[in-house]
Amino acid sequence: MHTINDLTIENAALCLIDHQPWVAFPITSITPEHLTNNVLALAKTAKAVGVPTVLTTINGKSGPLKDPLLQGLTALWPDVEPIDRTNTNAWSDPAFVEAVKATGRKKLVMAGLWTEVCLAQTAISAMRDGYEVYFVSDASGGLSPEAHERACQRMIQAGAIPMTWFAVAAEWTPDNTAPEYQAMYPITLQHGGGVAWAVEYILANLPRQRG
Repeated sequence: MHTINDLTIENAALCLIDHQPWVAFPITSITPEHLTNNVLALAKTAKAVGVPTVLTTINGKSGPLKDPLLQGLTALWPDVEPIDRTNTNAWSDPAFVEAVKATGRKKLVMAGLWTEVCLAQTAISAMRDGYEVYFVSDASGGLSPEAHERACQRMIQAGAIPMTWFAVAAEWTPDNTAPEYQAMYPITLQHGGGVAWAVEYILANLPRQRG
């Protein structure tokens, strides 16, 4: 049985699967603007609070053309080489599985492209191996709204837990007096949509630091 704050920065790892320009071209379940915003917000949150992150691409180097990670992700981890695969199921790649095991975490937060292919296959395989999967639906995308929704339903039926990027961030930073919560201010200001106004209000009312 899951409880509130069951997902913490101490027990979770983030897996970002195939957020690449070429892979993203045919996505229609979410707009490019929202997809980019949400993926980067999720990634920045994980980095800000110290959640280990595994990056992967499909045919990023092995295909006829290079297809690297989105530039915003590369900028966050400039020295990290994503695990490049040729199989749509990332869990079939020993390097990916070893990278996940190396985090020491059994709760995996996953987002990926395409929802109905690489994300669903990887999530279901990870659960079969005993991992608990939380998939971030608004940082993922499918070839059509129906394809995305059916994949989400399939993962839920298999035992995965659906979340959004902001829900993940809130569950990682529940204490608004903690440094991790305050680390979310710049991310929310840049990516939080209407919530950014709430942060602006909070910051305007905080006591000014006297030098």
